[in-house]
Amino acid sequence: MSNFLDAIKNRRSIYALGRNVSLPETEIENLVKDAVKASPSAFNAQSTRAVLLFGDAHEKLWDLTEAALKPLTPAEAFEGTQQKLAGFKAGYGTVLFLYNEDTVKNLQEQFALYADNFPVWAEQSNGIATANTWSTLSEAGLGANLQHYNPIIDDAVAKEWNIPGNWKLRSQLVFGSKEAEAAEKDFLSDEERFRTFK
Repeated sequence: MSNFLDAIKNRRSIYALGRNVSLPETEIENLVKDAVKASPSAFNAQSTRAVLLFGDAHEKLWDLTEAALKPLTPAEAFEGTQQKLAGFKAGYGTVLFLYNEDTVKNLQEQFALYADNFPVWAEQSNGIATANTWSTLSEAGLGANLQHYNPIIDDAVAKEWNIPGNWKLRSQLVFGSKEAEAAEKDFLSDEERFRTFK
């Protein structure tokens, strides 16, 4: 079996995250950059953007998320929400994944025949870059989990980190040291998911 396939299989959602990370932040930053750059995109559009948050910036993200969710969450359920967010905040950092909407619009203008597909392809490219980054961090010994608090936090994130207005937030990859392993994962039967024809 290939090392790449092993990396994909070993990548799991790790929710018990900590800050016992020995990798320098510069090395983590380079891993993220390399994984995103190596990820394919339709027409080589390279529409994916990544914002890496460490330290106070990482903690601020989860404080902003809590503030955004509080008025939207029933009071009796908010304690559970706070505990979940505290788990993310306990991690070492977060990668925000976004895509450049202007890149998509420019391609739609250049290639009108495929105009409806470019937003879909941008999402696919973003997903590939996210999965590749997640697997890369996993191979480096870090745990991670993927969150989607957009669009609830979009405005606060854009304001806090001066995110360009044409960068659309898609997900938040929280990472840190593995403080517990992932739970067992069940799979649908191959008969339900795959078909082969000759």
